[in-house]
Amino acid sequence: MEPNDITFRTRKWVKPEDLNANGTLFGGSLLRWIDEEAAIYAIVQLGNQRAVTKYMSEINFVSSAEQGDIIEMGLTATHFGRTSLTMRAQVRNMITRDLILSIDKIVFVNLDKDGVPAPHGFTEITYDRDRIPTTVLPRIREREA
Repeated sequence: MEPNDITFRTRKWVKPEDLNANGTLFGGSLLRWIDEEAAIYAIVQLGNQRAVTKYMSEINFVSSAEQGDIIEMGLTATHFGRTSLTMRAQVRNMITRDLILSIDKIVFVNLDKDGVPAPHGFTEITYDRDRIPTTVLPRIREREA
């Protein structure tokens, strides 16, 4: 993915609490950030605040980041399914432009008010406008144990 292919970007500053025992960026922290940003992207594209991570393909850690580095996470929507949105991700060091991580496929599923996969009605990805949710769905009812 070329930098110009990225359609959603966010940046993070690597702080001491983000480091592993080796003194580099903890992979779990990075994956949490990617999942959160991908969820925001899916919510905006689907126009529904209820979208969940269904699948992440192989995660390729290419290099690391250190305390004080600024990283840029980039996402690109690649496909709409009937109830899903697929995207890819890349993370780079903002200063050196070194690739830190790539994920070829992240799938989010659109849910209805009961937490069941539901058709979203979209067939194409748009960057002309955001589909920001205009209504708030009630909380998903608690499942019986």
